Amino acid sequence: MSSAEAVAPVIDIETGLQQLVARGYQFVHPADERGEVLAVVGVRVHDDVVDVVRLNAEDDVVATRMPGTEENIFEPERWLWRRRGDGTQVLAEILSLPDAC
Repeated sequence: MSSAEAVAPVIDIETGLQQLVARGYQFVHPADERGEVLAVVGVRVHDDVVDVVRLNAEDDVVATRMPGTEENIFEPERWLWRRRGDGTQVLAEILSLPDAC
């Protein structure tokens, strides 16, 4: 178990997103041909890593930390940390990670 798993408090989605924005995440909202939002995706490049958070639904969130050398951040070949699950827990865990690995 990582230290992020051991100490990550559960937070609500809105608070988690606000905290990600405060940390410098930039968000995009990919949409289908009808204009319906498919997901909310946040990306932050810092130190020598890239953090990506993709919210497909409140109970389907994927967060990944990968080396800054990854060519495709949406389908990385390597990652340093990754979680998938309920948004409240996943957001709390990524917010609990130290800035650098």
